[in-house]
Amino acid sequence: MPQSKPYSLPKQERLSSLSAVRRLFADGKSGFVFPFRYMTLTENSTSPSVEVLFSVPKRNHKRANKRNLLRRRTKEAFRLSKGVLHTFAEAEGVNVDIAFVYSSKELLSYNTIAHAVRKIMAEVVEHR
Repeated sequence: MPQSKPYSLPKQERLSSLSAVRRLFADGKSGFVFPFRYMTLTENSTSPSVEVLFSVPKRNHKRANKRNLLRRRTKEAFRLSKGVLHTFAEAEGVNVDIAFVYSSKELLSYNTIAHAVRKIMAEVVEHR
C-alpha cells in the first residue's frame, strides 16, 4: 500500500466497517497492557493492510473533553510508531486489525500511553 506520508493516519487505516469491528471483537485475540485492553485479528491477504480502532469508554470518563484528549494521545502514539505493524503486514502478507480500548480511570501522560502502544504493537508482531 503506497503511502505519500508515512506518519499520517488516513481513512484507509481506520477500522470503520461495522462488520469488520464485529468480526474483530468476536474472533480476535485479546490482551491487556496497562492502560489498554486490545483486540487483534490477523488474516492472510493478497493486499496487506493495517486498520486500527481507538476507544475510550464513557463509563470511565464522563467528560467528552477527557475522552477526546485520551483518544488523541493514543492516535498520536500509534501514528508515530505504526511502521512496525506496516512492515510486519507487508512481510507476512496479512491484514492486521487492531482495537485499542483505554481501560484506566485515570488520565495518564502521553509517555505512558506511547510506551503501552509500542509494547502492544511489539506483542502483535511477536505472537502472530
